[in-house]
Amino acid sequence: MELDVEVAIVGGGPTGLMLAAELALAGVKVCVLERREAPVRESRALTMHPRSLEVLALRGLEAPFLERGRPLPTGHFGLLDTRLDFSGLDTTFRYTLFLPQALTEALLAEHARGLGVDIRRGHLVESLHQDEEGVVLAGSAQGTAFHCRARYAVGADGARSVVRQLAGIGFPGTEATRTSMLGDVTLEHPPSTPFLALTNTRGNAVIVPLGQGQYRAIVTDARREHTSPREPLSLEELRESLTRVAGSDFGMKEPRWLSRFGDETRLAEHYRRGRVLLAGDAAHMHYPAGGQGLNVGLQDAMNLGWKLAAVLREDAPPALLDSYHQERHPVGQSLLNNTQAQSALMGFTPEVLALRELMNGLLRLPAINQRLAEQLGGLDVAFPDAPIPAPASNTLPGWTGRRLPDWTLRLAGGGQRSLYSGLHDGHWLWLHAKPAAAPPSDWEPAPGWRPRVNALALETSTDTGALRGVDGLLVRPDGHVAWAWTASA
Repeated sequence: MELDVEVAIVGGGPTGLMLAAELALAGVKVCVLERREAPVRESRALTMHPRSLEVLALRGLEAPFLERGRPLPTGHFGLLDTRLDFSGLDTTFRYTLFLPQALTEALLAEHARGLGVDIRRGHLVESLHQDEEGVVLAGSAQGTAFHCRARYAVGADGARSVVRQLAGIGFPGTEATRTSMLGDVTLEHPPSTPFLALTNTRGNAVIVPLGQGQYRAIVTDARREHTSPREPLSLEELRESLTRVAGSDFGMKEPRWLSRFGDETRLAEHYRRGRVLLAGDAAHMHYPAGGQGLNVGLQDAMNLGWKLAAVLREDAPPALLDSYHQERHPVGQSLLNNTQAQSALMGFTPEVLALRELMNGLLRLPAINQRLAEQLGGLDVAFPDAPIPAPASNTLPGWTGRRLPDWTLRLAGGGQRSLYSGLHDGHWLWLHAKPAAAPPSDWEPAPGWRPRVNALALETSTDTGALRGVDGLLVRPDGHVAWAWTASA
């Protein structure tokens, strides 16, 4: 079997599907090679964060996710008793969305297929060779060999990424020092509160409802925290540990999924090597504190998608792809720092319990609470050093790389429009305060850029007043500012 595409994405989880859809939106011929024969029923991730919802809204995709998910106005940091408050965040989505990963994948797959993405299940990649012209992937599908030739290949195939290994990209970090147990079960006598989280000298436990009578129980037992993640977990062990930590097993029975996971932490040395790139868990592995992995993966995909499309469709220089590593590798490092800090707060020693009490008090301070809520929600990411060409003069400081919320814009001709609606097609967006204003003639990121820029003429002041003194604002396809410009000398 022979495949010939522009981009081959290995891995059909949320990251791979989101990236495939972004590329297809720009007219790139893309295929997804997924080793599993069928979608996974278990949902490792359960939460979509504010920035991920913004990413969906940038393409007008948020409605079906919001319809099926359950908004939660608070979150946790390290299972501390003082909750993170999302209500004051500068976003349309002042909450996290409780949504099982299996449903997230199904919705993204439907969107990708609607754009013409070729999703091939049961395709196991076994070799990878790249040269100056492209990448050749080879493997097996239902016992038949296949070869796929692509101009670029992306590994979105999880923490044990075959693509990363075949490309020779290092994955330094630390081995697991602690393991936890997870079970999706039925509870005859569930807790009285919808979200149970407790920590004591015996360990910690979390119980959350999944719907339809199912609950997820996550337990770290101080006596068993050094068990290998590869050792099978039994219902009896989970029940015993939950009883030890929480005082009851809540009538646990009928397990649908039992698993162990650890705090192994790693970050890819490079997000790009030649014509091979990494995204999502293939680039970063960490303890799943705060449910951040899926979300950072979606945001990786949004960052990479428009850049790869620009290289393939707008004749942008391949060096633009280097900015993917430059922008997202620090985000990956921040993710690891965040999850390691949370993991440390989930300890059981008297010293850690004392630290937890201190942190509970600090989180009652609004500024600290909001800072951690922004970080967990992915709203604190900016790219001030992004290598996006700017005009030779009259650019305004402090704007480059900023993430923009979905402002309501007042148009020069009357009426209103949301900022994100101007980005639904994946093009750039030029906001200008004067109807005749155009981007400066000395700015051109790629020869074919101008047909891919939407323009909106605004009143001289917006509802937020944030654009006062700005004559033009160029917004990247991912909702971050390329630069701001003034006509004044």
